[in-house]
Amino acid sequence: MNSQRLVDTFLKYIQIDSESYNEKAMADAVMADLAQIGCDVYTDSCGEKFGSNAGNVYAVLKGDEDKEPILFSAHMDTVKPGIGVKPVIRDGVIYSDGTTVLGGDDKSGVAAVVEALRTIKEENLSHPTIEVVFSICEEVGLLGSANMDYSRITAKKAVVLDSSGDAGRIITSAPGQVKIDGYFIGKGAHAGIAPESGISAIQIAAEAVSNMKLLRIDKETTANIGTFSCEGATNIVAEKVHFIAEARSLNREKLAAQTLHMTQCIDNACKKFGGKFEGKVLEIYQPYSKPDSDSLVQQVVKACGEVGLVAEIASTGGGSDANNMNQNGISAVVLGTGMANVHTVNEFITIKNLEDTANLCLQLAQM
Repeated sequence: MNSQRLVDTFLKYIQIDSESYNEKAMADAVMADLAQIGCDVYTDSCGEKFGSNAGNVYAVLKGDEDKEPILFSAHMDTVKPGIGVKPVIRDGVIYSDGTTVLGGDDKSGVAAVVEALRTIKEENLSHPTIEVVFSICEEVGLLGSANMDYSRITAKKAVVLDSSGDAGRIITSAPGQVKIDGYFIGKGAHAGIAPESGISAIQIAAEAVSNMKLLRIDKETTANIGTFSCEGATNIVAEKVHFIAEARSLNREKLAAQTLHMTQCIDNACKKFGGKFEGKVLEIYQPYSKPDSDSLVQQVVKACGEVGLVAEIASTGGGSDANNMNQNGISAVVLGTGMANVHTVNEFITIKNLEDTANLCLQLAQM
């Protein structure tokens, strides 16, 4: 593994603007690198469905057909502010200049996979068939993996390089997520002359929210209101309130129960005041959970030991492309890459974690 080349690749990637829905330049750069390695590379057009200017990138490096193929995955998009990233290196740590995110989420994963493949080709190392998917629009609801062409993928096991925590962290369980997105509808009226003829959408929405169990529900379940929006004059009874909420749980039954509870609060509030709710309940992704004895988990634990890393089995409160892969017949876990303070302008990653992640990918790619 060439450490300096790995760092150079990471620095190149993070300086390519690729906020969600604008991943084309990043996809082009990654496809060129994968083709140069000798992979068969192709893309899809799924971005056209939801407004991205790129598609998911797929690659195959053919290997020993007697060995089980493995899939490596990471996402190419970043959150905002992610335009004009200027990396700064101090004492073995890579930061942004403080005006943008760094983009280690998730270009650390992309760079690690690319370096592992380069090393395999240069050293002529024995390996099974290695498949790669670099997805788009992960940060805005796992849209790329939700619309992935799974018929292109033959591997039945995958590692998704997309977690905070040092290299060696293995995420074996993650929650599912449901969103409620819509509008409380009341009836407009003059608030000073005839307020009794109006129905306040704000009052309906406030009633619904005040009766909801929110934030930490139990050790497996959370719920939150993200949008509660209405602007208008004080002399008009508010007719419409925009409302977006979510529920998450590691347990499918608890996720369904929390969603039902929140929708019942909405229904009850509408009935109480005579309004209505127009919107949708959207299943974003389902939870997954694997026992420590799972064969893929044990394979990653063994690989960690081979490269001198301490394996840490953990769960998370966030979703990733692994959720969708597990729903589509691919057993997947998420691995830490060392990314820290993600989704903030204080994001950073150590060069050691980049190296450790690439070495772990290299080891897994040969098993």
